[in-house]
Amino acid sequence: MEEAIGGAKTKNATVEIVCDRFTDGGWARTTVHVASEMELTIYVNQQELVTILCTPTGLNYLVLGFLYAEGIISGLGDVALLRVCKDEALADVRLANPAYKLPAQRTLTSGCGGGATFTAQGERVASDLAVAPAAALSLMRQLQKQTELYRLSGGVHTSALADSQNLLVVAEDIGRHNTLDKIQGECLMKGVPTKDRLLLTTGRVSSEMLLKAARMQAPVVVSRHSPTGSAVSLARELGITLAGYARGGRLLVYSYPERLGRASDED
Repeated sequence: MEEAIGGAKTKNATVEIVCDRFTDGGWARTTVHVASEMELTIYVNQQELVTILCTPTGLNYLVLGFLYAEGIISGLGDVALLRVCKDEALADVRLANPAYKLPAQRTLTSGCGGGATFTAQGERVASDLAVAPAAALSLMRQLQKQTELYRLSGGVHTSALADSQNLLVVAEDIGRHNTLDKIQGECLMKGVPTKDRLLLTTGRVSSEMLLKAARMQAPVVVSRHSPTGSAVSLARELGITLAGYARGGRLLVYSYPERLGRASDED
């Protein structure tokens, strides 16, 4: 695969804005950072596939991860060329199979970084992974320390792939689902396995994020916030342990609590 872009984690991820701040009864002019956003249009074999609203960092990872999550590629070997042009807001992907037929139907996904998905089904996750609640909460605290872009500007989500002790890959974006695609893409490029890992996120967990977790074969998803009802149903269907409100020393588990040490005979 030929590649034509790289970049620092937060380069061009924010813009400086002059605004007025009201504090303790008085006004002052100040300069703050706000999250950048862009529309990135992905072309596959010279056909327009989708336009994604995203943070302009890690775009190569985002494109690869999105294509993998949607089943358009099964690995780097399926990609003959990847060229991301930030100035033109496009990604040009040429597949090793020039006759590949793109999916026609897409579903708009939820969230501030609106995206799309072409798949509505996920592969069930079978895993013997077991993680203590304290370990999951420790990982979430590690994630909170890695929210570099959020601390600078706010307005973004942070997600991570982890083993039972450490964060392996971290991504930030205005779109929750984009963070998972960036993680998947970076793992593909760096040869980092996603199977039997934990996915941690600071944002709400929606059904399309569960589909991405299933594609990664990640059996545990932990969020600082809540899941949607559809995400809970899908987690139970796909065999994924889904936990929310992971803050301080507590969390709520919506599916398969046995992976987090909840005995099956407890009420």
